[in-house]
Amino acid sequence: MSSLGLDETTIKEWITRVERERARTSRPDGFPDLPDVPAGRYIDEAFFALERATLWQRTWLYAAHIDQLPEPGSYLVWTHGSAPILIIHGDDGEVRAFYNTCRHRGAPVVRNPSGRAGKSLVCGYHGWAYDRQGALRAMTEPRDWLGVDKACRGLIPVRCERFANWVFVCEDVNAEPLGDFVAPLARFVRHLPLESLRLVNRREFDVSCNAKVLMENFLEAYHFKLLHPGTTDRIFDSQGTSVHLWKNGHSMMLSPNRRADWVDPGTVGMPAMDNSTEIERDFNPSYSVFPNMIWPIAPTGIPCVAIWPKTIRTSAMEVLWFAPDWGGGERDPLWDTRIANFDRIVDEDIQLAEPMQKTLESPGFRGVPLSYQERRIYHWHEEIDRRIGIEQVPAELRIAPVLETFVE
Repeated sequence: MSSLGLDETTIKEWITRVERERARTSRPDGFPDLPDVPAGRYIDEAFFALERATLWQRTWLYAAHIDQLPEPGSYLVWTHGSAPILIIHGDDGEVRAFYNTCRHRGAPVVRNPSGRAGKSLVCGYHGWAYDRQGALRAMTEPRDWLGVDKACRGLIPVRCERFANWVFVCEDVNAEPLGDFVAPLARFVRHLPLESLRLVNRREFDVSCNAKVLMENFLEAYHFKLLHPGTTDRIFDSQGTSVHLWKNGHSMMLSPNRRADWVDPGTVGMPAMDNSTEIERDFNPSYSVFPNMIWPIAPTGIPCVAIWPKTIRTSAMEVLWFAPDWGGGERDPLWDTRIANFDRIVDEDIQLAEPMQKTLESPGFRGVPLSYQERRIYHWHEEIDRRIGIEQVPAELRIAPVLETFVE
């Protein structure tokens, strides 16, 4: 496999796999029966707390696009971690993250969700001042602080690294570097000019259901026919969808266009990414970045869904659009229609989410059987247990690791 992205050999292999999916009449020989996913993983309060304290703090998580932090002093406060995290563009061009907690009495260093800081970040409680690299520079009434070593009182850092123009954070100091974490997936997209993608649109909203309900929906094409009859199912052939499982919980499903000559009318005339291949042009390669991001890549742009647990019964969903640089000026008016069309698909995806939360808590919910084409979901659950530590998961809630030989 080339280190620069999709090569001709891989493209041909992927297309052959799609053709095999279209032609098969049963699941492949040798594929195991998947044990049911235990019901408690969706409704058990102790398991939810275990996930929040381990999985979500030990894993690299998407936090922002560089367009949200365009110049020194630009900052935002990211709230999907264990505590509010300040992400700031430093004077040296580096993007860093810190807990948004003053080292004096724990007040928030910044109180707006985003903005541009001056040369100093000044806590509004007692005036302790930090530079844009997180170092403590001044304290009010310094006569009372003569013995304080400022070098030991800077803001507490959080690991912060970039993959292309996407900013990720991780609260675990022992986690692998971001580059190693995303490598199993990144090798297939490096031919695309990801470093020049711009943030077109972002919205976030709450959904009254467990985050797994939402995430699992985006990991399979089994629902296309019933939930998306006039949208996704009209465009893509779910029965031709091939599934790829990769290390670290990442995966991809490749859905072919129903018609070889189909072109999204909402993209005509829009700039396309250089080096796009027939995989991006004639298929829908929908990548999953563990644990909570979905990227269905098209040459003219990447819609993205990121799903965040809030409580055992509530989640937040971010819907983002990234696109090739269109130069100066405003974005193309076609984007309004394109964003609305994807929002319609998302609305179709979540229409059953809130009713499902109620029925998941019914005595009638005993666990989740998964089919061959839903194996991305099982792979995702396997990685959850690996990240938590299988010995920490109660025996009755564990996922039996049966897919190792199917991980590419």
